[in-house]
Amino acid sequence: MNTLIVEELTDRVVVTLSREKQRNAIDSEMIGELHEVCALVEQDPRIVILTGAGEHFAGGADINQLRARTRDDALRGINRNLFDRIAALPLPTIAAVRGYALGGGAELSYACDIRIASSTAVFGNPEPGLGIMAAAGASYRLPTLVGVSVAKQVLLGGRTLDAEVALRSGLVLDVVDDPLTAAHALADRIAKQAPLALKLTKKILDAPGSHPWADDIAQAVLFETEDKQRRMTAFLEKK
Repeated sequence: MNTLIVEELTDRVVVTLSREKQRNAIDSEMIGELHEVCALVEQDPRIVILTGAGEHFAGGADINQLRARTRDDALRGINRNLFDRIAALPLPTIAAVRGYALGGGAELSYACDIRIASSTAVFGNPEPGLGIMAAAGASYRLPTLVGVSVAKQVLLGGRTLDAEVALRSGLVLDVVDDPLTAAHALADRIAKQAPLALKLTKKILDAPGSHPWADDIAQAVLFETEDKQRRMTAFLEKK
């Protein structure tokens, strides 16, 4: 791949956005390559860790390409469809964020299940200053992550969230010196859990509205698995 570095491990796939000179700006080639990663993980479900090469996660979408996009491009939802696909991956996704996560870069991080930041991290959506809006998921993901008030401060007021504010707002799990190492440690913990329980829990969490009946059905499926029996037996015998 030309814009990504992809490391496949047994239980996870580590994806590094690799356009360092452009602050890892998301261009059409990167979008296509991220779709390839999604196809890989959909076929062989694994935890995904997303990070950026160098000092930044992703400084936004490629402005040269954005300037050339038309109404028809917008209606195709080029970035939004990719980020929705990332959000729907079967197992948890983790964004390890250093430096800028702005515009499309911020929306890519919002699409991940969990974010871990360094003290240099800055999240923001400056799209209205460029005559457009944050239309790749920010309008419906950011309010659920930080609340409507903070989301409006970012999306309407041009506010950026530094690492400490992002932590207080619940946008990030933790602020650490090395977010990629922390993401691997989190992935280690996740990998010890039952894969089907993780998949169903993520599906339930992401489903809109109240759905107690779906919880019951998912739990009924899990109650009948050999993995549940094995794990509970091992717990009791150890105890």
